[in-house]
Amino acid sequence: MTHVASIVHIDASSPLPCYSNCWIEERKFLSSLIPVSRFVVYRKLPLACISTSPQSSMIFDYPVARRDESVVDDYHGTKIKDPYRWLEDPDSNETKEFIEAENKITRPFLDACPIKSDLNERLTELWNYPKYSSPFRRGDRYFFFKNTGLQNQNVLYVQDSLDSEPRVFLDPNSLSEDGTIALSGTKFTEDGSTLAYGLSVSGSDWITIHFKDVATGEDYPEVLKKVKFASMSWSKDNKGLFYSRYPDQVGKTDGSETEMNRDQKLCYHRLNTPQSEDVIVVEFPEEPLWRIGAEVTDCGQYLIVSPVKDCRDNLLFFADLSKTPEITGLLNLTQIVHKFEADYEYITNEGSVAIFRTNRNSPNYRLIKIDLENPAQENWETVIPEHPNDVLDWASAVDQDKLVIHYVRDVKSVLQLHSMWSGELLQTFDLGVGAVVGFSGKKQHSEIFYHFMSFLTPGIIYRVDFKKQPYQPTVFREVKVKGFDASQYEAKQIFYSSKDGTKVPMFIVSKKGLPRDGSNPAYVYGYGGFNINVQPVFSVTRIVFMQHFSGIIAIPNIRGGGEYGERWHDGGRLLNKQNVFDDFEAATEYLVREKYTSPCLVTIQGGSNGGLLVAACVNQRPELYGAAIVQVGVLDMLRYQKFTIGHAWVSDYGSSDNKTHFENLIKYSPLHNIHRPDENHCEYPAILVLTADHDDRVVPLHSLKYIAELQHTTRGSSQTAPLLARIDTKAGHGGGKPTAKIIEENTDILCFMVQTLGLKFVK
Repeated sequence: MTHVASIVHIDASSPLPCYSNCWIEERKFLSSLIPVSRFVVYRKLPLACISTSPQSSMIFDYPVARRDESVVDDYHGTKIKDPYRWLEDPDSNETKEFIEAENKITRPFLDACPIKSDLNERLTELWNYPKYSSPFRRGDRYFFFKNTGLQNQNVLYVQDSLDSEPRVFLDPNSLSEDGTIALSGTKFTEDGSTLAYGLSVSGSDWITIHFKDVATGEDYPEVLKKVKFASMSWSKDNKGLFYSRYPDQVGKTDGSETEMNRDQKLCYHRLNTPQSEDVIVVEFPEEPLWRIGAEVTDCGQYLIVSPVKDCRDNLLFFADLSKTPEITGLLNLTQIVHKFEADYEYITNEGSVAIFRTNRNSPNYRLIKIDLENPAQENWETVIPEHPNDVLDWASAVDQDKLVIHYVRDVKSVLQLHSMWSGELLQTFDLGVGAVVGFSGKKQHSEIFYHFMSFLTPGIIYRVDFKKQPYQPTVFREVKVKGFDASQYEAKQIFYSSKDGTKVPMFIVSKKGLPRDGSNPAYVYGYGGFNINVQPVFSVTRIVFMQHFSGIIAIPNIRGGGEYGERWHDGGRLLNKQNVFDDFEAATEYLVREKYTSPCLVTIQGGSNGGLLVAACVNQRPELYGAAIVQVGVLDMLRYQKFTIGHAWVSDYGSSDNKTHFENLIKYSPLHNIHRPDENHCEYPAILVLTADHDDRVVPLHSLKYIAELQHTTRGSSQTAPLLARIDTKAGHGGGKPTAKIIEENTDILCFMVQTLGLKFVK
């Protein structure tokens, strides 16, 4: 059982220095006189590191979680204890009591922040600006998403033309009082007459698919259930939807369960019929962990089927739908790609000749042509070759015979127009230093919209009309944030050396003219995994941190991501995972060395795979940081693959079922490398672990076992900085989270930084 936690207040007669982070111990001389275990002297710290935070007047009586020492796993001859295995059961009373006990110690600490109301008011004030998506045309109408500012969920609008008055078409805010029902995926029929849309509850990855008649706004009666990680694609007759779903399973499927997701099927649903009449059209019963993606080609004749096993590489099949006018069962598939060794993404086709984006023999990606009537690999042709430096991130067919191509060049967006079949570069669209975060355009339409954003640009949506030459982008809509003056800030990109000498890019954003004397707090964000690019985007929380704390935002683009293609990804996955942590640690070392900040003023943050990053780094280099925010992290690297969709991450992490990968995982798994502060190990920085009850992507058990072990191991030691957990309800991994919850969470994160680092809020 767990004991209820409490916070005990004591008097503090002097400020608490920041040496709880174990600055380099200068004890060579002293060690010859006094045993090191009894006497430790810390290097003198900068004045900026002297804190008067409330942390100095609190002792934390952490919950005492039951340890079951009898739970032992044998990994290839190595015995590993798992004393908190019982926390893997989210429905047990004991787990619920532990969560309650953790929140009872965390909530008062965060609420005690003297400027909490100021932070919440400022976040709310800045957040209250209109946000738009790029318009997109379906049939004869235009649609776009808008949030007036503080609405919990974005609203889908419709307009008859770009100049006509928009009307609300679908408002998820009307579906729940607290905003915890969110849109999760939309797909219109080719003629724009019907919308298929997914709804997610409380942040779960599970969705239900609903259908709406666009002309009347009325919903069809059927609802499709047991849907997760689903592709949706309409047949070109607008009468049916291909979608992927999971079979019924024992127990609940609301996002709070932990059972592994398996046996996904591709189904065909005829509009205005019950789900019970849906037809399974593709399945791989011998491969229960595959997920099945599918897309009807632009011409409507073919269904492209792309099974994926992990989080990279897919096989490729197609079915000729013209040979199956009435779909009554499994489709006849022709296989094109037989090995999981590269990515293949359908772009468009003319007749039987289709264009795909692939990284086969091209780590930075290229576009190739495959004739579906003659699909052998020796017949493939390159349309746009791999760029030697830039990553071909995505491509879209537009205006009948053109391709819009998005490249990533040193983490910044480059947008180009090419000829569809010759690959010739027709035009490069001017962009600032930032990212294209949204795009809309279709092969049959002669216009495109793209949405540009940067650290200091809240959003500009451009339109290009291909009926007018030259092709000149015009500003369709520009977003302004009241109370934010971009001219007061600067964003720059530097390159620093990692431990092995690899040059790593990093964005640094701050007020102009900040002194480089080590006195500024820094907020360092990282991810480093799954081929994902972390590009410049606008963030209200980061603006508040820079504006009111004179803070520095630093975003290192560490290996494991996709910023430099598959080589960069490979450099930080599997047996190379330590490079990710080395890159991140070297980023903070650079910031300290160049006097942007000091270790005791550094907060590191990451979510999901980034949560793993942060937790691993505080185990390895706790002296580098003052605070750490571990959000929905993958923290038990020996058992992650056993829950929900965790098995898909083996492509990045490897599995403990494999001896070689086990020996690598055990070296950095955050749960298994927690140390007790002593003469050989530094104290931990302040740590805030965040998770939520409906996170069925990275299930909460990771965070619960981690915080239990962290508090147990440091109990009775010299650890002074708080080690806390915030477990939210009616929330998941992050997707679909209502605005109110986002502001509340970011308020708590900033309060934690204020409480533990002694930051001063300047209005």
